[in-house]
Amino acid sequence: MHSLIQEVERIRTERRYGRVAGVRGLLVEVSGIGQHVSIGSRLEVETRDFRRVPIEIIGFRHDTALAMPYDQLEGVGVGCKAVLTQSDPVVFPSNGWLGRVVNAFGEPVDGKGPIVHGTKPRLLRAGPPPAHNRQRVGQKIDLGVRALNTFVSCCQGQRMGIFAGSGVGKSVLLSMIARHSDANISVIGLIGERGREVQEFIEDDLGPDGLAKSVVVVATSDESALMRRQAAYMTLTLAEHFRDEGADVMCLMDSVTRFAMAQREIGLAGGEPPTSKGYTPTVFTELPRLLERAGPGPRGAGNITGLFTVLVEGDDHNEPVADAVRGILDGHIVMERAIAERGRYPAINVLKSVSRTMPRCNTDDENILVREAKRYMSTYTDMEEMIRLGAYRQGSNPDVDAAIGYNPHIEEFLGQWKDDQTSLLDGYARLRQIMEMGPAAAVLTGQQ
Repeated sequence: MHSLIQEVERIRTERRYGRVAGVRGLLVEVSGIGQHVSIGSRLEVETRDFRRVPIEIIGFRHDTALAMPYDQLEGVGVGCKAVLTQSDPVVFPSNGWLGRVVNAFGEPVDGKGPIVHGTKPRLLRAGPPPAHNRQRVGQKIDLGVRALNTFVSCCQGQRMGIFAGSGVGKSVLLSMIARHSDANISVIGLIGERGREVQEFIEDDLGPDGLAKSVVVVATSDESALMRRQAAYMTLTLAEHFRDEGADVMCLMDSVTRFAMAQREIGLAGGEPPTSKGYTPTVFTELPRLLERAGPGPRGAGNITGLFTVLVEGDDHNEPVADAVRGILDGHIVMERAIAERGRYPAINVLKSVSRTMPRCNTDDENILVREAKRYMSTYTDMEEMIRLGAYRQGSNPDVDAAIGYNPHIEEFLGQWKDDQTSLLDGYARLRQIMEMGPAAAVLTGQQ
């Protein structure tokens, strides 16, 4: 009853509307309502074929409001009525959203019937908690992936980026983390995802067990730029809801690059000048505003541990979005095509990956173990070309000999099937077992 009363109170007692003054590409010009709307306000255009197209104000030119649509513009023409619906877009999440798949508006798209709404409104474009009121990052979190648990340890409330080109295994790695991590709840945003892969991700990669403790927000690549951008905002809004309920939330987003591309489309349509690689200035303003919403919560609340994939164009890890995101987050996980091509998944290059909470979150024994393993991995990488060409002679350098012996065991350790789960303690125990073979035993095993 309380929820119903709040719904009734939110019904507008008056209707404000303007008229469509022009349409240029995806830009809708609305006149007669400029003094009643602001950036982010939403309207509905009543088309000539009796549809309602939601639009959002993205700018102003003289007395005309500039808007972009959430849907197709067929049927929209000069003189169509544009009715104001929301000045501050909000959503009403609840714990009943767990196990559901929703779109950027929070509407269910999984065919399981209506969704249970909560009583507390949450702004879609809320700001992050004040820096002075935030908790510090918590203890290490078990991601279920041994390459990450041991070499790129992540703490509760930490934000990490997963940097990779297309087809290298980002989505599968996210599904492994969603299914195997010890976080209470997972909120997964599929931003600009291929429509074919959404159902495969939910049914095959995530599975019933992973979905049961998750909420999935979907905006496919064929949807408008506003829908793709709002799906990212919706993902963080839902994570904030569960965080404020006291849960430790795992927020997974695939991908931040497509959010940046959507913001670029919106900025260019609004008349912003293109800068680096065509990205507009607001892209680099919106990225920290989005990503800073994840992290440690206010005192007395839970945490949002964020893992955000970055699709690096042309496998260039220094392109503008990747470079900007790497500077915002608390670490980066680098996945390489060359590793995937030789059949090792997840294709994580642990030597190029960094967690900014390490080594502080590890014990001294764990740090020594990881440092020793990385030393042999680095030695092998430096000499890899000579070893493959047969130019290195066995016995010339004891460190290189040991690195050659250790390499197959470490490679086997880093590989992991998506249904396999390895805890934090088991990961360190397995790595310790490998390193305790000793250089001489490693060389003999490698020769066999």
